[in-house]
Amino acid sequence: MYNSSVSIKNIAILGSTGSIGTQTLEVIAENPERFKAHVLTAHRNAALLIEQALLFKPAYAVICDTSQYEQVKQALAGTETKVLAGHEEVKTIVTLSEIDIVLTAMVGFAGLEPTINAVKAGKDIALANKETLVVAGELITALAREHQVKLLPVDSEHSAIFQCLTGEDHNPIEKIILTASGGPFRGKDSGFLAGVTRADALKHPNWVMGAKITIDSASLMNKGLEVIEAKWLFDLQLEQIEVIVHPQSIIHSMVQFQDGSIKAQMGLPDMKLPIQYALGYPDRIQNNFKRFDFSAYPTLSFEQPDLQTFRNLALAFEALKLGGNMPCIINAANEIAVEGFLNEQVSFLGMSEVIEQCMQKIPAIAHPTLADYLNTDKETRILAQNLIKEMPLKAVTVL
Repeated sequence: MYNSSVSIKNIAILGSTGSIGTQTLEVIAENPERFKAHVLTAHRNAALLIEQALLFKPAYAVICDTSQYEQVKQALAGTETKVLAGHEEVKTIVTLSEIDIVLTAMVGFAGLEPTINAVKAGKDIALANKETLVVAGELITALAREHQVKLLPVDSEHSAIFQCLTGEDHNPIEKIILTASGGPFRGKDSGFLAGVTRADALKHPNWVMGAKITIDSASLMNKGLEVIEAKWLFDLQLEQIEVIVHPQSIIHSMVQFQDGSIKAQMGLPDMKLPIQYALGYPDRIQNNFKRFDFSAYPTLSFEQPDLQTFRNLALAFEALKLGGNMPCIINAANEIAVEGFLNEQVSFLGMSEVIEQCMQKIPAIAHPTLADYLNTDKETRILAQNLIKEMPLKAVTVL
């Protein structure tokens, strides 16, 4: 039963028109006595931002694409929603005193600076933008400690680990086990992957997600980014992180403690559950989500990931081992590579080629500052774009 003494939380959703953003609004709509959408931001989907603002009546709506400002402003004229435009406004609006939680669902590196500003303003972060910790995990976690801010994971795997650790404050972690579905190409070899198309890679077997994360899942880069994110979220060493392929996507991840006991969080693939858990933490909120039926899943299987065929996961482990700005390099290179693949400018296997070459050619920095991260990101993107231009689409090395 709902506790009427709980005050309504004002939520700022960065990236409200994406997959996570739209599902967050569904959670808010189902719990109006607990949550209010106070700020909505979108990159360029003005039409959906307008629709969301008319329905949820936020105090602010921000469209990052300034060319669409007038369209959004006119559509929301006469409402109480104030319309702003540009990425700088996103970085500023997260500091509003009335915001309780900032849900960061922006795609990629763009989420870094708004998250930093929100943390400095003392806002708890519901973190769906894994790239923030991939790029600058040491910086973000230090700021979170300094400003006594909670980093509440929204990724299903990290939410699973977070849930498994609740109540285990005094029990050391031996290792965590991140599960991966294996994506649409599980079990395929490099010969098959050489001919993969955009349409092939966008068909995820278990999850409905945006295009970028779906391609990352197909290449296992998404799992690689999650490995790096987990290191910072849970203060782990490289050898404490294991990845296992679990095709059914029922066990979302596990924790093994020093006595050998393993705790797992499991359930049907539904991103609304980890979203709701992050927004409502530490409470578990009653809902009408579809329940898991054991009889429908008589077999749960597990297998080791193929690091030779799916090189991106191996590259992510290597970047974590090297540290410094190397995770920033692979993130930037991957964002450009995925964009190139979606635009049919580089092959599926060519994405790994681009990432590896960027890791080799961009100067390593052992202890980067925020300025170093920004410069590394910029330099890597330029290099990756040039590499794609020079790489014949049908002449990518197949290992």
